[in-house]
Amino acid sequence: MLTDDVVILVRGGSGGNGAVSFRRNGQTAKGGPDGGNGGKGANVYVEGRDDITLLSQFQYKKEIFGQDGGNGEKQNKYGKNGQDSVFYVPFGTKITDLAEGKSFDIEKESGKILIAKGGEGGRGNNEFKSSTVQAPRYRELGQKGEEKKLRLELKLIADVGLIGLPNVGKSSLLQALTNAHPKIGDYPFTTLEPNLGVLEHLIIADIPGLIKGASEGRGLGDKFLKHIEKTTVLLHCIDSTSQNLQSDYKTVRDELRVYNPALSSKRELVVLTKSDLTDKDKLDEKLKIVKKLNKNSTCVSVIDDKSVEILKAKILELIKK
Repeated sequence: MLTDDVVILVRGGSGGNGAVSFRRNGQTAKGGPDGGNGGKGANVYVEGRDDITLLSQFQYKKEIFGQDGGNGEKQNKYGKNGQDSVFYVPFGTKITDLAEGKSFDIEKESGKILIAKGGEGGRGNNEFKSSTVQAPRYRELGQKGEEKKLRLELKLIADVGLIGLPNVGKSSLLQALTNAHPKIGDYPFTTLEPNLGVLEHLIIADIPGLIKGASEGRGLGDKFLKHIEKTTVLLHCIDSTSQNLQSDYKTVRDELRVYNPALSSKRELVVLTKSDLTDKDKLDEKLKIVKKLNKNSTCVSVIDDKSVEILKAKILELIKK
């Protein structure tokens, strides 16, 4: 299963402690302070990658800790700084600081982003000597690194989103359009996670079928509605063998509107699927019905190469608008 929503704990490395030490050797019996400073704790960064499976690394490992700085030593030796670390998430991941409620998205142009600062190293006793205090016997402890509890929520970055009720042929259509190989079956909810394919330069996402109440948690589609929020075009698939096209169309549109009203304004192409299972006269009648719902409509059969090519052309044309 695709991991697309996790909560993790991220902590920068702690700074190393300063040292308390006095110079002692064969020539110096009672030398001055020479305790070194502690090293800085490591920063933790996040960076995007073009791999939608990356959040699966957090399925069991829920914590990312930066390396601690080394402690200071005698002879004014500084502790080693912690080595900064980077963790990777898919492009399209929304990161929310659960304590502050602030969010940001990881896009292709985001680059490396600082998540948690490492703590500063503590000063050794050599740093505290003065004309009045020549033998300080105290030092600073290193500071703790920043700690943040983060929610990582993946929203696929796709150009086209395939939507519709369960078992309307979306997965078969994705395969016909892009040569992707999603699981296909003749029963509802075959698609249990988003599938992606590429049509020329466009990414097409097939999400699990939506049922009435999906936006409120019913069925399998609710947790995947977020994956079509960033799409440019919605390919609304309706089974041509359905006896109630208007109801099928309205059910899906209502769920989109309830989940996020902005989805209702996205460009939409309505596709009557499985056209080979309906005789031509009835198909023409059904296409007229659908065109009253959305004039930007067509029909397709995955076993009819000509209809698939026509659909591809319509998708590309709609994207350019």
